[in-house]
Amino acid sequence: MSEAWLQLGIPRRGGILLIADHASAHVPDDIVLGIDPALLREHVAIDIGVSEVASLLVDSGAVDAAILGGVSRLVVDCNRDEDAPGAIPIASDGHAIPGNALDHAGREERLDRFFRPYHAQIAATIAAHRPGMILSLHSFTPSLASDPAQQRPWHVGVLYNEDDRLAGPAIAALAAEGLNVGDQLPYSGKLLNATMNRHAEANRIPYVGIEMRQDLVRDTRGQALFAEQLSRMCSKVALNLV
Repeated sequence: MSEAWLQLGIPRRGGILLIADHASAHVPDDIVLGIDPALLREHVAIDIGVSEVASLLVDSGAVDAAILGGVSRLVVDCNRDEDAPGAIPIASDGHAIPGNALDHAGREERLDRFFRPYHAQIAATIAAHRPGMILSLHSFTPSLASDPAQQRPWHVGVLYNEDDRLAGPAIAALAAEGLNVGDQLPYSGKLLNATMNRHAEANRIPYVGIEMRQDLVRDTRGQALFAEQLSRMCSKVALNLV
């Protein structure tokens, strides 16, 4: 374990590895973002419900292991390409982040401390225990403060880029749970899929990206229900790996 990542469970060759880039709202004491601390409880800072659902999936044995990002996405956004401006965001959903206006040296220091170790841990885990499937877990807000007219009615979204082997089975499994499933919604994995592009597609490992609607996973009851639904989805999707 390090400040850049947290691992749950024990990875298994041929098993299911869960990756959650935005599972934490932690900001180290020596980093001053210059924001209202209340924002650290909102979607701009963390994918609400993801760490709890990930933990339930590991505890139940539905997935073998999980690697969770160790710091807030406002410190570093690990689901970006390293050279993308948004890797260290200066604004998010209309909120300025003045502490992230870094020079080149400051940016490199931040990437060296968090971004690169996080991705190195994922790469090392995959190299040592190549999974049969990767589950990328995120959550999304029902609407954006910067665009309140854009409502997001889906209960869950399924995202993917070039490798869509598991997308159809995942969509079917979640629809069978009675969920309103967004195919490439609330945004497309063809536009934003950096972690899966790097660790799943580049290694030809089947994967599926899951986006849970945050109001459905804010409390323990909702988190438990979603974990059960995702567990059943994983069992059904895994049949397509044979």
